[in-house]
Amino acid sequence: MRMDAETAIVLVSPAEIRAVAETALRRAGCDDANARATAQVLARAEEDGCASHGLFRLPGFLAALRCGKARGDVAPAAARLAPGVVRIDGGRALSPLATAIAREKIADMARESGIAAAAITNVHHFSALWVDIEPLVESGLGALCCTAYVPFVAPAGANRRFFGTNAMAFGFPTADGGFLFDQASAATARGELQIAARDGRLAPEGAGVGPDGAPTRDPAQILLGAQSPFGGHKGSSIALMVELLAGVLIGQPTSPEAGREEAARGALENTGPPNGGVLMIAFDPDRFGDPEGWRAHGERFFAELRALPGVRLPGDRRRRERERISREGVMLPTELWRGLRFEAGLRETS
Repeated sequence: MRMDAETAIVLVSPAEIRAVAETALRRAGCDDANARATAQVLARAEEDGCASHGLFRLPGFLAALRCGKARGDVAPAAARLAPGVVRIDGGRALSPLATAIAREKIADMARESGIAAAAITNVHHFSALWVDIEPLVESGLGALCCTAYVPFVAPAGANRRFFGTNAMAFGFPTADGGFLFDQASAATARGELQIAARDGRLAPEGAGVGPDGAPTRDPAQILLGAQSPFGGHKGSSIALMVELLAGVLIGQPTSPEAGREEAARGALENTGPPNGGVLMIAFDPDRFGDPEGWRAHGERFFAELRALPGVRLPGDRRRRERERISREGVMLPTELWRGLRFEAGLRETS
């Protein structure tokens, strides 16, 4: 660990991040399995340069554990519902352990049947979706994953919250490790707005409206008001699709329903992520009719796409950041790192 007093930044190794996160989670009520799984997904986000889904999320997980909303000592239960469908009941625990078990189940099922889905239920999801599906893609499978949240996004044409930020991730295997994207159906990820408000920066144009319904670039006002869907009615349609897939289809709360449950507990963002569901799908490209040709076909397609001037594919920056951070370490706000070390019961170091 190295601290830069002038910029209030500390340089931390991924191993330190995992150790501090695991310890803090155990102190808040997690058993070893849940603590390891949760620390792993937070560390991976930091290793990929995604501060909005890394240790920035840990205080929310800790709050959910300490107030009793989420449990940290539950072993997820798996039940086969159909030849290609499994349900993983997380028992109202943090989501990472349940999603890890879901990956293992549907990877085998997809190789057997071509495609498989996991309904991950009763979990508190608060982390990056690409981390959930990347191991599937690295093993040669394609994957799709989505989850709803609580009302933060105004549907197209409205200025009041209704949809969650409703993220989705997609991955397809390639020769260089896989193509993956992970994006909210909101114009801007909520974590990015929170970090912008913390750091005194403006939100992007069109990110949302304030409590009065008027467009604004003040991230603090957008957090109090409503975020905009990306692409207007198109992003609104995707948000609606996620509500149906990760809510209605698998018997889990939609964002408005989760919001009402959260409201009964107090402020929406003070006690961590809500209880809800995740839909995860895996498919085996070898079982879709072109087992000998799809890999080369895909490589030709990506080569043609990358040849276009100015093209940057989703995941390109993440790969570069992962390579750089593996050499240089993770830069964290000193205040955040000190707070998490305190949560872990560790003494301050200079």
